[in-house]
Amino acid sequence: MTPQPSPPWTPDSLAARLPFLRRRALLTAAVRAFFIARGYTEVETPYAVPVPGEEVHLATFRTERVSPYGERTPLWLHTSPEFAMKRLLVAGAGPIFQLARVWRNGEGSDLHAAEFTMLEWYRPGADMASLIAETHELLRAVLPPIVTCRGITTDLADPECLTLQDAFATHVGANLLATADDAPALAAAAGTRLRDNETWEDLFFRLLLERIEPRIGQHRPTFLTHWPAAQAALARRDPSDPRVAERFELFVCGMELANAFVELTDAAEQRARFEADRARRTELYGSPGWNLDEDFLAALEHGMPAAAGIAMGFDRLAMIASGAQRIDQVLWLPPA
Repeated sequence: MTPQPSPPWTPDSLAARLPFLRRRALLTAAVRAFFIARGYTEVETPYAVPVPGEEVHLATFRTERVSPYGERTPLWLHTSPEFAMKRLLVAGAGPIFQLARVWRNGEGSDLHAAEFTMLEWYRPGADMASLIAETHELLRAVLPPIVTCRGITTDLADPECLTLQDAFATHVGANLLATADDAPALAAAAGTRLRDNETWEDLFFRLLLERIEPRIGQHRPTFLTHWPAAQAALARRDPSDPRVAERFELFVCGMELANAFVELTDAAEQRARFEADRARRTELYGSPGWNLDEDFLAALEHGMPAAAGIAMGFDRLAMIASGAQRIDQVLWLPPA
């Protein structure tokens, strides 16, 4: 019979995690120092919110607020502080960052936890190039020059920027943008069979996960840029090529570490995207249970400054800093 691991509160269990946790504490201090030196303000926003986010495939945790008079209001634990932090940009908060607890139901693996810490920051006036540069500077400031995690060693000195179009051409053999929204064409170009009921989006992510992600962010960091417009989420379309959005993901030690946008500030276009995402979520999983975030859309309509922002998995950053193999090693009390 396989022995059961000790509960995380036992002295031997904590002792095994303590070297990783002490490195995490140093990392937290270094991250705060980095942003404060650059004129950022650390903010805190509510965790229980009326609208947790609109990403189609993220499952949520529901809770409830009870007023002193017995009135009950449904709330959800947010999947990201993004909506709240953008409201602060509208209000004139300037460059801001947050180390926020976030919740995503149904997740759990060596790299995923249902409750985790997100490092998120926004800078008014930033574009994609300046945000990529700042993100690289953060890595160089808080990590050793060469890092090893989960058996992969990455030299942080010289990152690559790779568009999705080029990534698909190199690793899949397909012209991604020429086959946009045409699943049979993309499958044919990739030399794969289209699975039953597989949409273009499903196939896009299958090829990304199976053929591209295992080949990037290995020996050096990879910024995977210019995502198809269908994957724009809350990112602005590229003014020079509306087929793609000004979005990038960062990969280090073979792990996805961050997701970033040049932010969409057009309230009408954001409303249309939200409505499309909600329709897709309802089709796949049923009604989300929350209403469209009219307050957020009103804030955009009031006027959000041009900005770029990024969400980085802080626990994964701590894994890279400490050389941990699993996310539970960098959590003070891992989930039960």
